[in-house]
Amino acid sequence: MAKICSLFMSILMFFFPFFNFPEHTPNSDAAKTSYTNIFVHGLSGWGSYDLADKAMPYWGMAGGNLITYLNARGYDCRSASVTATASAWDRACELYAQLTGTRVDYGEEHSSRCGHKRYGENFAHRALYSDWSAENKINLFGHSFGGATIRMLVSLMSKGSKAEQDATPAEELSPLFTGGKEDWIYSVTTLSAPHNGTTAYIIKDMIFHDKEATADELATATLLTIASLPIPDGRDPSDSAEHNMYLDDAAELNKEIITAESVYYFSFACDNSEEQPDGTFLPKKDTTEALFIPCSARIGRYSGVTEGGIVVDETWRRNDGLVNTISALYPSGAPHKDFDENSVQTGIWNVMPIYYGDHMSLQGGMTVKNNVRLFYAEHIDLINSLG
Repeated sequence: MAKICSLFMSILMFFFPFFNFPEHTPNSDAAKTSYTNIFVHGLSGWGSYDLADKAMPYWGMAGGNLITYLNARGYDCRSASVTATASAWDRACELYAQLTGTRVDYGEEHSSRCGHKRYGENFAHRALYSDWSAENKINLFGHSFGGATIRMLVSLMSKGSKAEQDATPAEELSPLFTGGKEDWIYSVTTLSAPHNGTTAYIIKDMIFHDKEATADELATATLLTIASLPIPDGRDPSDSAEHNMYLDDAAELNKEIITAESVYYFSFACDNSEEQPDGTFLPKKDTTEALFIPCSARIGRYSGVTEGGIVVDETWRRNDGLVNTISALYPSGAPHKDFDENSVQTGIWNVMPIYYGDHMSLQGGMTVKNNVRLFYAEHIDLINSLG
């Protein structure tokens, strides 16, 4: 009978993931805060403003709608929709406008230098969180390139942009670029984010120059590159997510983005690879999305030197299929320490234990299902217990 019940529950979980709600309620006894949680998707992703989210929620994917689950359990969670292939700067500007219900302002200096329009979509009357302020702070969650997006937003909210201030009359300057709003953000959590770039599909000096690359690896690299092509509006190619994920450009981005002193930072890196006798790494095929297997194998054996002189050695080989595990731990040069529940500090990256799964495992998985509801509920409980 127990086996029959177990089989029945497995069938229900497969066909009805939206009804598979593990019991969990916020730990109100330990909570000191209960701020709104904003989730930001990665490269080629989508959010609640997009029709795609109705068919396949980015947050939860095959496991059902994570945002719906968390809200049903008493957490205030909302998912943003930023341009899928835009740069960290442009996405941060879009996220700010979406949160505040204002028109996107990419900045006079930035838009002129990068060759695109200064203003974008107007989110008046459909703000994601119009009450956002120093009193009503937010917790930011960023998956993959969403990590760079939220880091850039916090940095601009904190220090603003001198380049934009110098190029723009005061009355025309977006409040995003004035700084002084670091206290509007309570915490940042990145999830498999390529803080220091990725060697997954970088064309410029890697995969297509590798005579050992297999046909599958070349095909996957081409597909991923097409999926991350910059917006075709004549802009400078450097103003794109693809460019921001080159190791050299990621290093420059890390010099620009600060770690705000009053904000809690958490990072979760993923790993779904296994070391081989020769020192290379191969993906765990049963728990890796098929799309990522060629990428993972390529990352798992690559070594070299970038044009900017960054040495990619064997420590870069462990990976989740798209992002090098070492890159997702913390931004190079930023203050950091391993997570200690008895000593969680602001202004420093609290590096969480490695999460064993592929790049989409913390999303619930596309074809390889992974139930992450308790993972997020428990992490929000942790954040709410601080202060």
